[in-house]
Amino acid sequence: MTGETIGSRRRSAVRLKMARKHKPSSQKWLLRQLNDPYVIAAKEKGLRSRAAFKLIELDGKFGLIRKGARVVDLGAAPGGWTQVALERGAARVVGIDLLDIEPIGGAVLIKGDFQDDSMPATLAEALGGPVDLVMSDMAPNTTGHTATDHLRIMGLAELALDFAFRHLAPGGAFVTKLFQGGAQGEMLETLKRRFAVVRHAKPEASRKDSRELYVVATGYRPEEG
Repeated sequence: MTGETIGSRRRSAVRLKMARKHKPSSQKWLLRQLNDPYVIAAKEKGLRSRAAFKLIELDGKFGLIRKGARVVDLGAAPGGWTQVALERGAARVVGIDLLDIEPIGGAVLIKGDFQDDSMPATLAEALGGPVDLVMSDMAPNTTGHTATDHLRIMGLAELALDFAFRHLAPGGAFVTKLFQGGAQGEMLETLKRRFAVVRHAKPEASRKDSRELYVVATGYRPEEG
């Protein structure tokens, strides 16, 4: 199911019952959720979140999830990307988050910090080999201040990239969320040195008013020595 077919769905708008019980900001969020075609489609397909469709689009475009791949999903809660990786043929998927994640058949879900010193041993046991794909849909709590929010998400993306450098197999891939802005130049230069191909994408499933985009890097080249 593509972003175009989902996004083009036409349904009668759902109205919020008992709206007076909710603050205006909550009313706006609830109405958007109730009328979002991706939220509706995710529920119909048994996916944990609408964000699953973003990975479906990225994988369809860039071929990130190979059959039999070992995949790590950073900031995995509630599990939508982990579900997609399994459904698309990954042999082993580890989802890591500071939050609890409801069990997903076929996945190893770890509650903890992916930067912990114990993580390499934990991953080695769970995956049985080096990682083929590191993916991160992590985003900070936004403040509304563009510069601050951009720096916050860059910090998360850089942590995810450092993790990828330490765990990816040669030829592996990396995908992470960013916000549109001017602070990612240094990171992109690093990606271009260490990966064969680096591209940007904004999936159809991303909300039109969102500044998010994804950077996709394939063909990992470990540093010699």
